[in-house]
Amino acid sequence: MLLDDLKVLDLTHYVAGPYCTKLFADLGAEVWKIEPPGRGDPCRGVGPFPGDQSHQERSGLFLYLNTGKKSVTLDLRSDQGKDLLFGLVREADVLVESFKPGVMGRLGLDYETLKGLNPGLVMTSISSFGQLGPYRDYEVTEIGLHALSGLMHVAGEPGREPLKKGGNFAQYHGSLNGFVATMSALFYRNMTGEGQHVDVSIAESFVAINGRPLKIYAYTGEIASREGMGTRAWPSGYYLCQDGYAAFSPSQGRDWWTDFVEMVDMPELRDERFTTREGRAENAEEMDAYLSVWMLEHTKEEVYRLAQQHRIPTGYLCDAQGLLDSPQLQARGFYTEVDHPEAGGQMLPGLPFKVSSHQENGSRAPVLGEHNEDILCGILGLSKADLGALKNTGSV
Repeated sequence: MLLDDLKVLDLTHYVAGPYCTKLFADLGAEVWKIEPPGRGDPCRGVGPFPGDQSHQERSGLFLYLNTGKKSVTLDLRSDQGKDLLFGLVREADVLVESFKPGVMGRLGLDYETLKGLNPGLVMTSISSFGQLGPYRDYEVTEIGLHALSGLMHVAGEPGREPLKKGGNFAQYHGSLNGFVATMSALFYRNMTGEGQHVDVSIAESFVAINGRPLKIYAYTGEIASREGMGTRAWPSGYYLCQDGYAAFSPSQGRDWWTDFVEMVDMPELRDERFTTREGRAENAEEMDAYLSVWMLEHTKEEVYRLAQQHRIPTGYLCDAQGLLDSPQLQARGFYTEVDHPEAGGQMLPGLPFKVSSHQENGSRAPVLGEHNEDILCGILGLSKADLGALKNTGSV
């Protein structure tokens, strides 16, 4: 596998850090996930759960974000736990952490200390606002990151409330930036032998993809506003079908309207009022009424295939079942089936890209502390008696 000679210490929790280290694990790196004894990563308490019954080893989110990792329990507040971590730092190439800024320093695990143990270590810190700046210690949730990035200012219908994108979009985007930045630092380390401290701000990751409003303001002094689906190339947006919704987003680079009218084959849409973009925008309500009748006569899959045959950019709204049944995702082998001793069989998303010489890891998420003996005895040389004594003190 691509990264099978890489060792990664994972001191992350919830979403932003674990997805970053998941990418390393899925690409073959050996990832040692350090968790607090007894309770583990707080993500273990986040659903969904089978039967809606909370269970430390059955969190759907945890099982997805921690595939291929090895779980080691250490109490980093104890001297024994910290000494064991120092031993692993000496063996590692990368350490990724997602504590609030300042926590690693208070634990005696700041970059300068760890660099003294391993000068080639790449340490990546992922946090909401980064390690510097007046906001670094502020509390924020996903919706706050969407708002502060400016993305919510342009998301939604004109004159209506701003909208947040679904899911933990900011957390995952910050993770991707963390992975790319860490790999860049590793490339530099391999050339020079010098490690790096990588500081990832999830908020900055979001601002970085919000370029259009910034450019509009820089060029014109105007503040971009919410446009909704827009009327630049009507019809555009979502339309109700027999079994869900299909969405049109016609290209402005060619005469697509002729193809569109041919596809729907409705005499009403051949009216000269609809032949220009301006005319369609002016008569959008009437045109939508005609089109809605045609849409309700078809399934979303039928609309999708017909539109593709006529070279009209379109898509349809997929729910979870639709994603699992997607012939495109299945053809690319996107999903990986794993078997977990507590949660049973799981169908999980795999890597969102293919590399010709790489066979995806495909291993399950670990049970809490499952690899204590393998790592602490096998790598650090503890005896089983030593491990038992440390367990009795609560250090592991």
